[in-house]
Amino acid sequence: MIFDKTDNTTIITQEKASVIELIKKIDVLYERFKNDNIIVNLNTLKPVVLQDIVEFLQLSNKHRKAKQSFVIVTNQASLDDMPDELVVVPTVKEAHDIIEMEEMERDLGL
Repeated sequence: MIFDKTDNTTIITQEKASVIELIKKIDVLYERFKNDNIIVNLNTLKPVVLQDIVEFLQLSNKHRKAKQSFVIVTNQASLDDMPDELVVVPTVKEAHDIIEMEEMERDLGL
């Protein structure tokens, strides 16, 4: 697991372990980046299926409730099948764009 922090955003890239192992590690280390926006990059994992993405739902809800962005990056799953509660995009660039828009919405009180 690789952590890359820029300003108030942490990118977590998983290279080898399963999605379940990744979620457990994020839960253990959550205090370290609970005040940051989080991007979880799954593009290096093969394969990633819908059920893997859904496993992030509880963590995503917890983080978004704390008024922070939580975005999952994968180019392997059908974005049309994703639950509305999760933000899933195909590239890290798009994840940064989503975070920027959500920060503007929070600043405006929306």
